[in-house]
Parts: sequence; C-alpha cells; structure tokens
Amino acid sequence: MKKIIFLKPVINFFFIGLLITTLSRFVLFLIFKERVTQTPDYWLIFPIGLRMDIILLSYISFLPALLLCVLPDNYLQKIRRFFSFYFLTFLFVIFFMELASFDFINEYDTRPNKLFIDYLIYPKEVVGTLIKSYMASMVFSFLVLGTALYFGIKKSAHWFAPKFVAYRTKLILFPLVVFLLFFGVRSSLVSKRPINASNAIFSTDQLTNNLGLNSLYTVGFALYSLKNEGNSAKMYGKMDPNEAINRVKKYMNVSESNFTDANLPLMHLQKADTILARPYNVVIFLQESLGAEYVGSLGGLQLTPEFDKLTKEGMLFTNLYCTGTRSVRGIEAVVTGFLPSPSESVVKLSNSQTGFYTLAENLREKGYETSFIYGGMANFDNMAAFFNGNGFSKIIDEKDYDSSKAAFKGTWGYSDEDLAVKANSYFKAMGNKPFFSLMFSTSNHEPFEFPDGRIKLYDKKKNTVHNAMKYADFSIGKFFEMAKKEQYFKNTIFLVIADHNTRTYGKNLVPINKFHIPALLIGPNVPKNKSYEKLCSQIDIAPTLLNFIGMDINNPMPGRNLMQLADNVPGRAIMQFHDNNAFRIENQVVILQPNKEPLQFEMKNDTVLIPAKLNKEMAKDALAHITTASYLYKERKYRTKGQR
Repeated sequence: MKKIIFLKPVINFFFIGLLITTLSRFVLFLIFKERVTQTPDYWLIFPIGLRMDIILLSYISFLPALLLCVLPDNYLQKIRRFFSFYFLTFLFVIFFMELASFDFINEYDTRPNKLFIDYLIYPKEVVGTLIKSYMASMVFSFLVLGTALYFGIKKSAHWFAPKFVAYRTKLILFPLVVFLLFFGVRSSLVSKRPINASNAIFSTDQLTNNLGLNSLYTVGFALYSLKNEGNSAKMYGKMDPNEAINRVKKYMNVSESNFTDANLPLMHLQKADTILARPYNVVIFLQESLGAEYVGSLGGLQLTPEFDKLTKEGMLFTNLYCTGTRSVRGIEAVVTGFLPSPSESVVKLSNSQTGFYTLAENLREKGYETSFIYGGMANFDNMAAFFNGNGFSKIIDEKDYDSSKAAFKGTWGYSDEDLAVKANSYFKAMGNKPFFSLMFSTSNHEPFEFPDGRIKLYDKKKNTVHNAMKYADFSIGKFFEMAKKEQYFKNTIFLVIADHNTRTYGKNLVPINKFHIPALLIGPNVPKNKSYEKLCSQIDIAPTLLNFIGMDINNPMPGRNLMQLADNVPGRAIMQFHDNNAFRIENQVVILQPNKEPLQFEMKNDTVLIPAKLNKEMAKDALAHITTASYLYKERKYRTKGQR
C-alpha cells in the first residue's frame, strides 16, 4: 500500500468525484422516482452510472497520473500546486454541472447537452431568464458551491499534494497505472470500440437513460461533436436561409397551400392516394452496402436471385442514388428524409439527439408501435441514442438474441437470417397493433461472415463481398418467406433499400456510379411488377412510402412523393462524397467543393462526366440544399408539430 501512496491525489480525486456523481444520481432518482420506476430494471441507472463516471474520471486523471509517475520528486515539488488547482477545478465543474442538472432536466427532459452550450452565446437573455425563473435554485447553488469550494481549498493540500516514493518504484508501477486508466477510459477490453453514451440506453424512457450518465460527460460529448458540424457558408458560400428554403421548396412538388407551419418552413400536408380506417404497418429492411452493381434486376452481378424474384411483387426503383457513403447517412436519408449536409449525419450530431423528425416519431404520434431491430450492438455509430431520443419505442439488438438458437454470430453480431427470424417473431407479437419498424442488416460487412450451407458460393473463397451479398439476399428471401405466412403481411408496406454501396471510389470528384442503389416497395396498395425509372434520390423514398400507408400526414421532408410527380418534371439526385456535393438534374450535375467555385458536368453515363458551362441558377439550387440542411438543423426546425 505504501508503494502507491504517490497516487494518493488521483485516488482521492476518484473518490470525491464518484461521491458527487453518485449522490447526484441518487437525488435525481428520488426526485423523478415516480417516472423512473415505471421502467423495468430501472436500478440499472446506478451500475451504468458508475461505469460512465469512471470513464469521465479516467480521462481527467490521465495527465496528472502521468506526471506523478514520470517526474522526479524535485520537479513534482515545484508544481505541487498544479495538482490542487487541476483536481479542484474539475471537481468544481463536475459539482456545478450536477447542481445545474435538475432545472435543465425539468425544462428539457434530458441532462445538459448542446443546448446548454448554445445558451452561453446569449448571456443577456439567459441570465435574465435565470434571475426571473430560477433565482431560488441559483442562490442555493451558489451557496453550496461556495461552501464546497471553501472547504476544498482548505483541504486541497492534504488531498492532492504529491507524495514521494522511490523513483524506481514509480517507473515499475507506471505500466500498470497506464493500463488501469486506459481500461477506465474504454471501460472494456473485449469491445472493438470504446463505450459511449449509447451504452447507457436500456429503456425507452429518454430521461431514465440519461440518469445513467453524468452531466459533464453529456456536455463534453456535445462539445466534442461540434467538430462534426461543418460551416456550410464558410465551405461553399453564403445564401440567405429564406432564399435557400424557397429554392428547396420548388423541387418538393408540394402546393404552397399545403405548407402548414410558418415556424417549420418545410412542414406540409402530404395526402395519401387512399384513406384507410386502419392504416398499414411499415417495415423498412435497410441493407448494408447493397449497391446496384450487385443486383441482377438492375443489370449488376447475378447475386440477388431472391430480391430479383420479389421485384415481380412490387415496385422497383431502377434509377435511385443514395446520399452518402456511410450507414448513418443512409439512415438519415431513409428514416428522417433529411438532406445531406457538410456536418456528420444527424444520427451522430448532438443537436439532433432528441426532437428531430423521424418516420418513427411521426407514426408513433399516430398510435404506431415503433422499433429498431439489429443483429449487432445498437450503440455503433450512436444509433441507439439517436433512435431512442427520436421516436423508436423499442430497440432490439445483439443482447436480445438467444445464441443457442441462432444460426450464426460473427464480428458484427448475429446474421441476417437471425435478424429476419427475430423481426418476424416480433411483428407476429404485435397482433392488430399498427407498427413501424426499421430492420438493419449486418452480414454484408467486412469480414463478410455468414453461416455455412445457405448459398452456392459465387467465389471459391468463402468470406468475400460477393458471397456475403448472396447470403444477404438469401436472408431477404427468408424474411419474406416467413412474413407471407403471417397475418401482418397483408397489412404491411415493406421497403427493401440499401444504405449505400460498398467501398466508394472513382476518378471523378463524385463517383456517381458508386451511389446507385436498389429500392423495392411491396404492399397492398403498391403496383406489382412495376419499375420506376426516373432519376430519384434516397431522400425521395420516405415520402413516397407514406403515399401508400392510407392516411394524410404532416411531415417536413424535402424529398418528393414520386407517385404524385408529373412526368414532365425532371429527375433529381443529391450525393455527398467527403466534402464534395453533387446536385444532379437528369444528365447535368453541379459539384460543390469547399472554398472553390462550382463546377458543372454533362453526364454521358455514370462514369463519364464532360465539363460543361456552369448554370448559375442550378449552382444556387445546389447551394440552397446545403444551406437549408444546416439552417434546419441548427435552428431545430426539422421536427414534428408535437415536439418541442
């Protein structure tokens, strides 16, 4: 024990930090007990909270622990006050954030996040609001913080002053200290990725999940996420938001009289072809990396016989282009209908973790049960946190599968056929309740693992992209084979669509051929054995899907309902490749690059682009879509009426 006395400042910091966050979590639990205890296994907020607190404290402790281990005693003596200042500062901030949490939760139903940071930009308005509405809380907080700071300063030398031991002893223990802190930061030695906020999600109650975090962590995550929020005006040029929105509206094929909310500029009433007393269920089967080049019915390799057979039962979109090259961008387009922006996908951005429009939220407000079903871990790419905060009532992922009954579990989780079985079983259990569900496949992802004996291999080597594509297609067929035997099938609109293609590359600024993906709609009202051949974008599919469900519905999606698009309206697609943005109208494409003038090309085909004279109006329209996406996100104007 004497040998680790030099780590006493770090150990004391950990103890005091855990005391603050744990007591705060317990107090918040007592305050919101009536709500929290309605969640099964609500007690998990405490072990989850301990885990998240250790992650935060390990990050903070890394620098002082390193100094204590590697600096000789004479140098530590010179900077001894640094340790008191460092640890006291962070303890003060942790304590302040926890004290601020109650009022913030009361107002926004979540722990402090990016909104907490945003308010710092408006000190006059914020301070005025605090004085008028939260004076008692402010006085209490200042008294408690002042008292804590007073005693902290008095005790800091005792708690945080370096203790001296033999330098050799410190060097010997140094690897162990680094390992423990590294383990503390990652919170796992077996997971392929560090633990993040999504791992705190275990319920459908956003607040209950948030109590398993701590407020400095949530604000720190919001600050970290700011790096993803690109400045569209700085990168591509300025445009007045009103002009941008009007330019986007002219592509939406929506009558001006159908726009319904001046505060939500794209909110409009979309009318269905047929009104039903009991609207149809919606199931989206999102396919990992299923590019058109692998789909036989789209002229690609003969890897999708099951999908190709299903095209006879519905409507195939033959000229569809995805918006990006990542799964989160595909999720963004298919589930939210949002435009691609210079920022990361909204799935990962802090300002969209709650109150952001999704099909799930829209339909949940109409009485639908909503779910996300995945074979892997839903915390990947922050999916669980985004879905949980935006309308998905049920999240089913790897932990919910029975390994003894599964066909196969690989690097990315359970196989696509296990996903199909799990989803079919869940949908059967819905009975007559209307439901919306997003299924997301995993098998067609490197290292391309899948069970033996399911397909005739395309390549001799088993674990290749071609064989994984065939297995993913096999699982699509298996899902529909099971679904057709169930009662829910005849009351459901199904969408099978890719999130993006496989590895996207090419000589052009935007390799357009690599953005071509399949989409297939199947359902009671959907025309059978029909192809939609006009150029369209991934963001058009969600509003097109709503056309068939049997009810009029308000939504802010800028995509087109392709079923009500006049024949003489030219097709459009929007694609993002790194920082390059392609805006395509038929065979003309404008490409915007950061800090450069727009370029225009005439497309001979998907791979041959010939430089053309710039159409300035088309270039402005391209910029308008980027500007609108940034504006709607930053101003929180992409939501349903029912959200705050």
